[in-house]
Amino acid sequence: MRVALFATCLVDTMVPQVAWATAALLERLGHEVVVPPGQACCGQLHVNTGYRREAVPVVANHVRAFAGAEAIVAPSGSCVASVHHQQAAVARRAGERALADEAAALAGRTYELSQFLVDVLGVTDVGAYYPHRVTYHPTCHALRLLRVGDRPLRLLRAVRGLELVELPGADQCCGFGGTFAVKNADTSTAMLADKMSNVFATHAEVCTAGDASCLLHIGGGLSRLRSGTRTVHLAEILAATESAVPPRRATRRATRVFATGRGERA
Repeated sequence: MRVALFATCLVDTMVPQVAWATAALLERLGHEVVVPPGQACCGQLHVNTGYRREAVPVVANHVRAFAGAEAIVAPSGSCVASVHHQQAAVARRAGERALADEAAALAGRTYELSQFLVDVLGVTDVGAYYPHRVTYHPTCHALRLLRVGDRPLRLLRAVRGLELVELPGADQCCGFGGTFAVKNADTSTAMLADKMSNVFATHAEVCTAGDASCLLHIGGGLSRLRSGTRTVHLAEILAATESAVPPRRATRRATRVFATGRGERA
């Protein structure tokens, strides 16, 4: 299958190794991965902060960038939720009916990584090896809007060498919420403290999730406490093998491929 990688602007800017890991994983499973160079933001930031009209050209750009793609995969439950639940609605509200129809059709071919692996490819064992004690945080958009359920957990349980430990209060928000963390900093910090306390209770080496934004928030808190627990995206764990170079070491290559948009092949 030819898969179009929706890298997302946050991954592209902050943690491009997550996009590299996603591409490496899909290629290892036998699929061709392309990175449409015209992709940018999905419009979630604009919609969530009240700039719905301004989001329309952003949605239009997204639809153009991925037009004709057989399947679109993103390592982000948050951005995929926006594609599914915001883009067509924003276009329709603005009176852009044709764009709304195109956005709705594109949403039907857009998948969060764990959904694509389990539901479309029908795999849970992706051949990964990751010898660490890991706990999983289900992010809010993936859990409540996309309803990914236990798909990420099924994938993690199949990783050789990985010890998966249950996170207490797993369904509780980490406190990030995009601009929520900025506008409600005290509340966000209190929520983060609760989440970190639960992570510590697991004695995990790694806290993983399917959204880089939440991991950056949690990871920032953990690093400030010098806890020794680090955050690693689900895609990086699933891309890891005994022989493969860890995705986080490929940051320079990932930045060249994803951030600059040079070339379609991952």
